[in-house]
Amino acid sequence: MIIHALSDSFELEISDIAADKSISHRFAIFSLLTKKENKAKNYLLAQDTLNTLEILKKLGAEIKIYGSNISITPPRKILSPKDILYCGNSGTLMRLMIGFLSGISGFFVLSGDASLNNRPMKRICNPLKNIGAKIYGREYANLAPICIEGQKLFFFNYDSQISSAQVKTAMILSALNANGNSVFKEPKLSRNHSENMLKAMGAPLKISKDGLKIEISNLKEPLQEQDIEIPNDPSSAFYFVLAAIIIPNSKIKISNVLLNSTRIEAYKILQKMGAKIETKITQNHFESIGEIEASFSKLKGIEVKENIEWLIDEIPALAIAFALADGISILKNAQELRVKESDRIHAIVSNLKLCGIKVEEFEDGFKIEGGKVNKAKIKSYKDHRIAMSFAILGMVCGMEIDDFECIKTSFPNFIEILKRLGVKIDY
Repeated sequence: MIIHALSDSFELEISDIAADKSISHRFAIFSLLTKKENKAKNYLLAQDTLNTLEILKKLGAEIKIYGSNISITPPRKILSPKDILYCGNSGTLMRLMIGFLSGISGFFVLSGDASLNNRPMKRICNPLKNIGAKIYGREYANLAPICIEGQKLFFFNYDSQISSAQVKTAMILSALNANGNSVFKEPKLSRNHSENMLKAMGAPLKISKDGLKIEISNLKEPLQEQDIEIPNDPSSAFYFVLAAIIIPNSKIKISNVLLNSTRIEAYKILQKMGAKIETKITQNHFESIGEIEASFSKLKGIEVKENIEWLIDEIPALAIAFALADGISILKNAQELRVKESDRIHAIVSNLKLCGIKVEEFEDGFKIEGGKVNKAKIKSYKDHRIAMSFAILGMVCGMEIDDFECIKTSFPNFIEILKRLGVKIDY
């Protein structure tokens, strides 16, 4: 696919950025803890979250889809499926389901595509095995396919050494089916969508003021069913906010965006680089939702080494901002990028070098010297965030991207919105 450089500015208001993937996954999985029908408007109908619905069907749930609205009626009892539960490319889906299914009676096999089956699962499986979970897989259940013989688990007091929303959610889900009261702690606050949503559904959780300690009681009755509208994904909105910032005289406004404090750190980094960005909260239920406005700005280099867990998904796009900024930018403490859909540190560094940018690779990040970017043929490594980030850079200098199908995992209408901005694309 060839992205042509944009020859003119744009000014646009958008309300149909992809729905939030994290909340879509959780809405679906947590519906299994209720008794009656759950409804969601604006559910993300992308490959990752459609795989979630297919897994729920195999577990006995009834799924109905009306446009972008869906309903989920949980089964009276979770089925032990005769087929593999396919997670595609989604680490979130696999890790959350490991936590949920470990405490459910039955036998379950989780698998994914080649990339997912080589991504580490021990951070989830090891603490679960320590509380009685029977989990099997390659490298002592570090690599999928993962087989689970579900059963009642022991309660726990787990002090996690890493901040991870996936670890936290998996442990909370296991604790709801444990034989007593459990405690989970983490060193820094990770994304807190799970506890926000579960608390709103009536889950027996006690959360400390700083959010770092969660007390979980075992579930004695079904949770309250959900009827929600899923906000738009700030990680998806970020690409087009970045586009407005790097294209002269451009401006964008994006509405109905999730503004949870653990999800807008990348916007704050851009602001520190000199970007003109404003956010406004328009509603606040169990999550803050609102508007983001941005306009063309001159950027300066920055060093980023804190709150990495809050901006891990936006780092490929941030690297594009670094490449176009005045001066040197440094990213550290981002080892997690090595085990995402691709080795994102390597993917970012190698592709920016092809574009003529001076880049130094570290084990946990990189150093980028901003400068003139050139059109190049870049490799997406079948990673949706690498493909979309370099498509945005292509608006400045043109870009050829080897595999663009991967964006369907998270953002099906990305190309259509690019075209609304005036971008010309050849296939």
